[in-house]
Amino acid sequence: MRATMDALLCTRRRALLAGGLGAAALAACGRAARDEPAFRGAAMGTTWHVKLAHASLGRAQRDELHAAVRDAFERVERGMSLYREDSELARFNRHRSDAPFALSSDLFNVLAAAQEVSALSDGAFDVTVAPLVASWGFGPGGRRAQPARAELLAEREAVGYRALRLDAAARTASKAHATLAADLNGIAKGYGVDLAAQALAARGIAHYLVEAGGEVRARGINADGRAWQIGIEQPDAVPQCARHVAPLAGRAMATSGDYRIYYERDGRRYCHEIDPARGAPIAHGLASVTVVADDCMRADALATALIVLGPDAGFALAQSRGIAAYFIRRLDGTLHDRMTSAFAALGGRRVEDTR
Repeated sequence: MRATMDALLCTRRRALLAGGLGAAALAACGRAARDEPAFRGAAMGTTWHVKLAHASLGRAQRDELHAAVRDAFERVERGMSLYREDSELARFNRHRSDAPFALSSDLFNVLAAAQEVSALSDGAFDVTVAPLVASWGFGPGGRRAQPARAELLAEREAVGYRALRLDAAARTASKAHATLAADLNGIAKGYGVDLAAQALAARGIAHYLVEAGGEVRARGINADGRAWQIGIEQPDAVPQCARHVAPLAGRAMATSGDYRIYYERDGRRYCHEIDPARGAPIAHGLASVTVVADDCMRADALATALIVLGPDAGFALAQSRGIAAYFIRRLDGTLHDRMTSAFAALGGRRVEDTR
């Protein structure tokens, strides 16, 4: 039986937006979307897409919306990119002093949310992990050699979210030690999606889907009059295909996975998800964790925290805190799915014909 839907395959670095797909076509990801207002662009090292429903737009309106969304993503890139020496984050990382550093409202909001998720996860999510990210070759330098043990021990000493101190009244951040540096790749993209969604809502758009590198926020209903249907990607599938589909309306979804940004050495996979406690990439078998939350910034950070915690501790935390989370684990050569009660309550469904 054919069920028409808009499928968005969620990864941290690459996403496929395909509309008008049946259940079988979701796995193949091979048919074109129906003709609806849509536009796209590039920012933060990835691509972003916007899809609208029930909207009749003139050329001027469309151009205005496109510009507003583009500006939202570029605003986050200018403030939070590690790849731009002139970004606010880069300047903060170069601030080798314990003196307070004045922050923009955007950067303060993201750092404050990051600290909340760090406390919730006992440091599994930690933006001060930047030195370890760089040591393992996933930073701007892009090295792909396993760091020496002595180097890792030194880097671990420089990591710890409690060493980052925020002053909400003064809107400043200070460092307990001068070498502290932040990496916002696990939260900034979600914040960009939130800003883009807010830009659309502020201009009267009631039905939209915003996606950037696999992070998603949706409002209203799709062209079929239902909640937007979002596909969670089957890890390692070529071509990309959905493994599970969940409805999304008025909320956001983010996925953290080990299968898009990684390298292999001596038969072992080293992915960009770094465990701050171990000072090394995760190695517990979780292929991906998807989180649904009220905003994309928190969904983004929570997905990272849960995949770092692993299949048992991560699931236990999500279940106890009522977090809607979907886990895909590699075990004995096959993939195994597990979802929290809050995620099951969303009413999604498994796509049976995955590869």
